[in-house]
Amino acid sequence: MAILVLGGAGYIGSHTVCELIAAGRDVVVADNLLTGFREAVHPKARFYQVDIRNKAELDALFEQEKIEGVIHFAASSQVGESMSNPLKYYDNNLCGTTVLLRSMVEHGVDKIVFSSTAATYGEPERIPISEGDATVPTNCYGETKLAMEKLMSWTSRAHGLRYVALRYFNACGAHPDGHIGEAHNPETHLIPLILQVPNGQRAKISIFGEDYPTKDGTCVRDYIHVNDLAQAHILALDYLMQGGENNVFNLGNGVGFTVKEVIDVARKVTGHPIPAEICPRRAGDPAQLVASSEKARAVLGWKPQYADLETIVSTAWNWHKNHPNGY
Repeated sequence: MAILVLGGAGYIGSHTVCELIAAGRDVVVADNLLTGFREAVHPKARFYQVDIRNKAELDALFEQEKIEGVIHFAASSQVGESMSNPLKYYDNNLCGTTVLLRSMVEHGVDKIVFSSTAATYGEPERIPISEGDATVPTNCYGETKLAMEKLMSWTSRAHGLRYVALRYFNACGAHPDGHIGEAHNPETHLIPLILQVPNGQRAKISIFGEDYPTKDGTCVRDYIHVNDLAQAHILALDYLMQGGENNVFNLGNGVGFTVKEVIDVARKVTGHPIPAEICPRRAGDPAQLVASSEKARAVLGWKPQYADLETIVSTAWNWHKNHPNGY
């Protein structure tokens, strides 16, 4: 029986596939390659170029492969774009997941681990954020992910589907051996954008706002290494396979770093001065997002291995300096 990884040619998906195969699992990858890369897919995984909004393609895959569980990364994920093009996000994220769940129900596949997001919380009531805190997204991306969680909950009640939603914070870093890493076009994540400066791809890094109520005025985020995220998805799938009930888990290191602190670490790692420019705030950016991941540690036995920010940035730099243009 195989594990189906949807969006397995993307950043977090490709690292999860790599970890699954390292653990001896049989893996099938489905990706429409709109933002993923065929080169990122592990050679031992069976690959299907499939769009989850296309039910005929999904049905054919489920009929051809014996799937025992699904890990779902196939979604659009840029906050800014979600605000300017909400219809794209509802179509790809929510409609795509609706088609997927219908196909799963019809083919008797009843376990799914879902890539959710800290954006489901919006502006947090308290720090660190716990799973029971209010979910009031401040952007369309977070709203669609929350709707996907609710869709799984209702599908579970009606059809017996079992799911885990993993709400994670700022994914970052690259595989320690450097063969896969983060490549987005356009790039929107902070660490890759910072590293474009020492790579000669931009003259300076922009800091969006330095008047937030934080220790240096810049936004605080919880950075979590992509391999640690990958391990959490595998643990969550095993939890479901062992009879675990529907659940939601935060994934983060529980430590927040400001934008200026991340830039300082990147200067140390790269040996480059990395000039920074202060710009106006961006709409929809909460001042602080830091996770409590005590539940994931207690229930799933999850233990992040790359919690140190310098280690995280070093793995990212190892990838970006050797792959300045991505794949």
